[in-house]
Amino acid sequence: MNVYVNGSIIKEEEAVISVYDHGFLYGIGLFETFRTYGGRPFLMEEHQRRMEASCKELGISYIPDKQEWESIVEELLQSNGLEDAYIRFTVTAGADALGLPTGDYDKPSVVVYVKGLPPRNEELYRSGKPLQLLALPRNTPEGQIRFKSLHYMNSILAKRELAQYAWAAGAEGLQLTQDGYLAEGIVSNVFFVKNDRLYTPSLDTGILSGITRAHVVVLARQLLLPVEEGRYTWQDLLNADEVFITNSIQELVPISTLFDTNGQRHIVASGTAGYWTLQLLTAYQSSIDNNNE
Repeated sequence: MNVYVNGSIIKEEEAVISVYDHGFLYGIGLFETFRTYGGRPFLMEEHQRRMEASCKELGISYIPDKQEWESIVEELLQSNGLEDAYIRFTVTAGADALGLPTGDYDKPSVVVYVKGLPPRNEELYRSGKPLQLLALPRNTPEGQIRFKSLHYMNSILAKRELAQYAWAAGAEGLQLTQDGYLAEGIVSNVFFVKNDRLYTPSLDTGILSGITRAHVVVLARQLLLPVEEGRYTWQDLLNADEVFITNSIQELVPISTLFDTNGQRHIVASGTAGYWTLQLLTAYQSSIDNNNE
């Protein structure tokens, strides 16, 4: 696979960064993942805005350029023989002296990866997947908000815990906050529907401000589905009419089954994709079609 590194597209086995890069030394770096449809990036500008705001907060001198990103995506798709792909833009602090700096990083490294997408599993969007409650709490954000950063140990440990639950094959893992409120999935945001109202944990729980999460909130309001953001519990999920998760690659995935840490199984009331989940999936697809016109 070919990747982009600081202005050049090269073979992945030739790609290197400095051992003094502060992304490697201290985890000072950010990334954005999105996918293409028909070769065109989806919600890319929203990802760029989050990247720019986070870089500013961390003192990384990098401003994403729309035309540059589009050109990189197009070149990577062509050089790898892909029509559509998972795209990951990574911006690290760049090489600097050993030790914590006092100033800004003015020479960041930019690395862009691509990965082919598996065939779309239509059954997943009809029947859903399980959601496994995890014992490991979500760690607190790096600053006032959670960055899409290279600090990923909490998610890696959560993934290892998920693998220990034999009954939860194919499940997403759900983490709570330290004080027991719903936070987010390992790689997703979580939503639930109760009495024709959509609920999702608020950003003040310390979750990532997901791009797909925000897009779904907009779509829900266009459908006149009331949306509430707040602090909710595992019991709220158990009592929900519908549950689904979101991320930039899988879009909206219905949740059919909830498992607690003891393996107790609870079937979501809707059983599979419920009415509002299907409405939002349809609206999401329409927004993709509009993006590609």
